[in-house]
Amino acid sequence: MNVLVTQPAPNFHANALMPSMEIERISLDIYRGKYVVLFFYPMDFTFVCPTEIIAFSEAAAEFEAEGVQILSCSTDTEFSHHAWRNTPREEGGLGEIEFPMLADVTKEIATAYGVLLPSIGVALRGLFLIDKEGIVRHQLVNDLPLGRSVPEALRMVQALKFFEECGEVCPVNWRKGGKAIKPTLDDSHEYFEKTYGKG
Repeated sequence: MNVLVTQPAPNFHANALMPSMEIERISLDIYRGKYVVLFFYPMDFTFVCPTEIIAFSEAAAEFEAEGVQILSCSTDTEFSHHAWRNTPREEGGLGEIEFPMLADVTKEIATAYGVLLPSIGVALRGLFLIDKEGIVRHQLVNDLPLGRSVPEALRMVQALKFFEECGEVCPVNWRKGGKAIKPTLDDSHEYFEKTYGKG
């Protein structure tokens, strides 16, 4: 398992099923200058996976408003993605999805990001937040039965942007518009006194 935080995100070239249902060859590099949330899931036509993909798609406008491109990735083919999207949601399918779905059939992308489960040849539920310079700033890896939180992924984007814009660091459970900490010994006391003071 790789820890990629603070490292350049591994570039890739792969076929992807686009929101338009067209198949295109894309790379990570084409999104340089934007934030990217890249999330891996195990397999098409399964159980937890459609709930995550649909939830990310339903939140796509919120991510786009923060300057984020969402990408999903599994070791299935682009043709499997296509068939899954053509399956109604009430039957376990996806319907319309607002971001590209990468086809990592060689398993090179999952391997590069350290999320391939070799025993069965699928990806764990890895999620990577990549900044505008192509650096991984956050990663999360769940085992196969454990679905992720889309609001938490969005919160991490907002926290990173807040730090980049203001230079203040984000404490536990920080939310957009919440109090942050000035990262010096003297200035941080203001936050701690207001938060933990007995007065």
